[in-house]
Amino acid sequence: MSRKFDYSKVMPRYSVIAILFTLVSCGVRGKSAYIMTAQKDYWEKVASIQKKDSVPLKSDRGNILSCDGQLMASTIPTYEIFMDFQTLRETGNDSIWEANIDAIADGLHEIFPLKSSSDFKKHLEEGREKQSRHWKIWKTRIEYEQYKRVKELPVFSMSKYQSGFHEEEFVARKLPFGSLASRTVGSLYGSKDVARCGLEQYYDSILRGETGKGHTQKIRNKFLKITDYPAIHGSDIITTIDVNIQDLAERAVVDELKLINGNVGVAIVMEVATGDIKAIVNMEKKGNGEYGETMNHAVSDLLEPGSVFKTASLMVAIDDGVVDTNYVVQTGGGVWNMYGRDMKDHNWHKGGYGTITLPRSLEVSSNIGVSRIVDNFYHKNPEKFVEGIRNLGITDDFKIPIKGATPAKVRMPRKNDRGQYVNWSKTTLPWMSIGYETQVPPISTLTFYNAIANGGKMMRPRFVSKVVKDGKVIKEYPPVVQRDNIAKNKNTIPLMQTMLEHVVSQGLGKQAGSKSFKVAGKTGTAQISKGAAGYHSGVVDYLLSFAGYFPADAPRYSCIVCIQKTGLPASGGGMSGVVFHNIAEGIMSQSLKLDVNDACDSLSARPPLVKAGNLLAADYVLNSFGFNVINGWNGSYKYGNPIWGIAEEKDNKTVKLVKQAVSSKKVMPNIVGMGARDAVYLLEKHGVKVRIMGRGKVKEQSIKPGTTLRKGMICSLTMA
Repeated sequence: MSRKFDYSKVMPRYSVIAILFTLVSCGVRGKSAYIMTAQKDYWEKVASIQKKDSVPLKSDRGNILSCDGQLMASTIPTYEIFMDFQTLRETGNDSIWEANIDAIADGLHEIFPLKSSSDFKKHLEEGREKQSRHWKIWKTRIEYEQYKRVKELPVFSMSKYQSGFHEEEFVARKLPFGSLASRTVGSLYGSKDVARCGLEQYYDSILRGETGKGHTQKIRNKFLKITDYPAIHGSDIITTIDVNIQDLAERAVVDELKLINGNVGVAIVMEVATGDIKAIVNMEKKGNGEYGETMNHAVSDLLEPGSVFKTASLMVAIDDGVVDTNYVVQTGGGVWNMYGRDMKDHNWHKGGYGTITLPRSLEVSSNIGVSRIVDNFYHKNPEKFVEGIRNLGITDDFKIPIKGATPAKVRMPRKNDRGQYVNWSKTTLPWMSIGYETQVPPISTLTFYNAIANGGKMMRPRFVSKVVKDGKVIKEYPPVVQRDNIAKNKNTIPLMQTMLEHVVSQGLGKQAGSKSFKVAGKTGTAQISKGAAGYHSGVVDYLLSFAGYFPADAPRYSCIVCIQKTGLPASGGGMSGVVFHNIAEGIMSQSLKLDVNDACDSLSARPPLVKAGNLLAADYVLNSFGFNVINGWNGSYKYGNPIWGIAEEKDNKTVKLVKQAVSSKKVMPNIVGMGARDAVYLLEKHGVKVRIMGRGKVKEQSIKPGTTLRKGMICSLTMA
């Protein structure tokens, strides 16, 4: 039997429930409104206690590496350490502090030996007496390893909310190879992650990464760090710099600067086929008489290049077909009047060169010969000559990734409405042809000579080859062809190559040459203008240059050396040419890849003398010669870190390698018995400047082993 739904009984119940829900809803809304208005300030204070404002999460800056993966710049954290003595008291841990103060002081002295335990104790008690919230424990920033040891001391090992011990973290950019290529690699402003110059600045966005965001939240009486979105760490850049070639070039430049008392020394080494910059040196005499890198002279010095420019001038004439290598020019007795101004050859006081061929004018760097050739064919149309120079690529913008880099400037003649030149005189062209009245940085000159070495193909100078992140290549910078051919005539480049080779073999560039391989290039000696004062105001400054390539018959590297010095003697070939020679010889000797078994004498029984130092090379050589090695190292030679020690001969076929711990960076290590390379590397890692006297292995060191090191210390090594 069906029941009829009784609306009269059910609906009042539903109505009551609906009214109750409405009342509850109104109550919730009313409470919310009350909290948002009348209690707003209170709850905002509560929230501020529970949650701290958002804080940026720093990204790790990427590394800068050499072409073979060696670290040239890396970021490490540094710390300043403090005590909050009010927190210590408020948490009731004063008794723990009193029980451990002596142990803390002793531990700090062990970590920072320059300050005694008693001084540490006195210093800390002073801060406690003042109830300082930010009492500095150590005066300077410390590295992570030191910070970790401090954190292990009594009290300091507790939470900062219990002990009061806290730190401020900073980033420090470390250069494992010290000042090597420092202006090219670049730097940061102090401890700030702000790029200052060099590749650091140009590739800043890649190296820096992206900052993240986080906040601190109080949960169950504990503050937890909450990440809103993580930081994206920076990527690494792989440069084209070869550490060995860079070191070789720097030493060669500095040695010559010291010998001749030079002011500035520049050297650039470029790989012919790719345009890769393997070394770039910017040495300058500083106030203390030492040489170091302060400016990017190699890419920014807009100076009149002098006679290295003559190659370009003659190449324009040859490529235009107005002359050939049989062309003869009269230079007279070494002095020739050009439109009311005397042009002189360097041997004018000896009677000059008389009648010479075009190639000979380059070999002996005849100012008269080159200027007369150019003036004879371009005097009425200097625009054509300047256009020819520009078509050689010298004035191109090479997109150099270094602040201050500037393309060369070779001005184009301009006429007014009446057909008169407004920026040109009768003497402009002759003097421009020999490298004056132009402004060319060393890297532009080198790129031109590199193109000659490369058969006419001009490669853009390359400083960075790729970007890497987490071991993966994320971006590549392949070699860039700036110009397919800087010559119009197919015979021009071979002719120029032959002429440049003869400059070295039978001209003024002999000192740049080598007995082991052929060298091609050109010398340059130019007076440096002093602006409005001209060239003859007081003591004369000179720019001495040599630009060329090697081996001349199969070019692998091009190189330019520029030296600025005051007063005579001044010789591009005799000074810059010598540096070029030393760099070229060093590079070619480094590049020889010989099998050590080829040098093994089957009749020899005794193992070779092994210097103290890095044992990896010794292990490799001894094994290659077939000697028994005790305690040898089985890792990868290419990527292994240095293993320091000495070698002990056991018998005619056995050598024992004894590993020795290296002292901390704050203490002078014992380097007696080491070779120069290992000794210099180890001392520079310790922040010590090195002076070497003699050859062989270290016999004496001026700073005794175990001496506490200070910033700026210089250690003299006596080799024997």
